[in-house]
Amino acid sequence: MEEQAPGKSMEDVIRQDGRYPPEAFAFLHEGLSKAVAGAHGDKPANEAGQRHVTGQQLCFALRDLAVERWGMLAKAVLSKWNIRETLDFGNMVYLLVDNRFMRKTPEDSLEDFRAVFDFDEAFCGRWNFELKE
Repeated sequence: MEEQAPGKSMEDVIRQDGRYPPEAFAFLHEGLSKAVAGAHGDKPANEAGQRHVTGQQLCFALRDLAVERWGMLAKAVLSKWNIRETLDFGNMVYLLVDNRFMRKTPEDSLEDFRAVFDFDEAFCGRWNFELKE
């Protein structure tokens, strides 16, 4: 991917890329906060001022946040934002990494986001209703 010109806003980068709307990135940010809190709690950041989470931790936090927020409609909301698999979360993260809005460690990879969970199982399989006669 081409490096963006300095001074370009995150919103400009997101809109220029065009794969996911800005609302999806706001959701990503909320999920990142949830993942960091879940992984680190109140522990202080490391020497570099970071509290790192893995791609898998972020995916699970986003799954949980989507279910908390939208329940049975979670998959539909994410789909409306062109998010249909966990790799889409990774594509969003790496768009921000490539444009220096987020950082990664040498161990991090886009592959960390591949097939972390199945959207049908995560968002549709949770709802089992029984009708009693």
